[in-house]
Amino acid sequence: MLDERKAAILRAVVTRYIETAQPVGSSQVVDAAAVGVSSATVRNEMTMLEREGYLTQPHTSAGRIPTEKGYRYFVDSLPGPTDLGPAQAREVRAFFSRAHGELEQMLKSTSRLLSRLTATTALVVGDAAETATVRSAQLVSLSARSTLAVVVLSNGTVLKRTIESPEVTEDQVALATQSVLAALGGHQPHEPVRVPASGDAVVDDLADRTLIAVRAAAEEERRHVFVEGSANIAGAFETVSTLREVLGILEQQLTVVTLLEDVLQRGLTVAIGSETGVAPLAECSVVVAPFMVGGEPAGTIGVLGPTRMNYAKTLAAVAMVSQRLSHTLTEGEVG
Repeated sequence: MLDERKAAILRAVVTRYIETAQPVGSSQVVDAAAVGVSSATVRNEMTMLEREGYLTQPHTSAGRIPTEKGYRYFVDSLPGPTDLGPAQAREVRAFFSRAHGELEQMLKSTSRLLSRLTATTALVVGDAAETATVRSAQLVSLSARSTLAVVVLSNGTVLKRTIESPEVTEDQVALATQSVLAALGGHQPHEPVRVPASGDAVVDDLADRTLIAVRAAAEEERRHVFVEGSANIAGAFETVSTLREVLGILEQQLTVVTLLEDVLQRGLTVAIGSETGVAPLAECSVVVAPFMVGGEPAGTIGVLGPTRMNYAKTLAAVAMVSQRLSHTLTEGEVG
């Protein structure tokens, strides 16, 4: 643990470096930290912080910049979640007050919102459809031989399939809807279930065809992965090769999913540099939060940016968007 003066100096260096991206000198710390000591004393303390691994000096005559250890101390010592600025909070509330549509469109729009709020790259991952259960099912007659099946899952995903069958009436379609919901309701769409006999062979046949179509649609449905604002990190790295590596990672959906899940499973909300477990992201940090539907995990939102990101602002934005998205999905405004 650092004593109060060293901690104040370290926070001042991190804050200043986040703002300017330039090495921080002792005179700047004296002005910013209000530690009540001379510039010479601050220099000595900064030297000690460097020896202890919290700061580093990129050039002999330059000031100091935070190390990964320094950022970690800074993040861990932040006070509880802060509030977004009034304008940004209004933007979030306005966005979710008018949010509607299916889950995929909701998550895509949410990723754009989060990218705007944080000026970083937003990452949004919805859970795979096969982990969700059937919340509702509806068959709609398109013609005498064509029926549209619409199945809504507990995570907001909507599965749609057009089913061709022998001629059926509107009444038979309504009865088949009841049979399908009785069989699938509360179950995962790929579970082996049986349609209860209705006494009408045409109804039972349509219901059976619907189950087969829903299973096929669920198999095709993959995790929703949205990456928005990749251009926001373009100026954050000194070398083009590093930027290329980071952008390459963002194009790999499986890597994005694994990254966010791994951070959460380790009990972190912020992973800094090597803590991400992905070598090309050594100069990046990730801030994550789960979103829920009815109290159950439904996916993850996060942002990826340089290690010198504004952590307080980013944590506040991710927390508020996660809460609002969870509320919207739970209230059934999506789907």
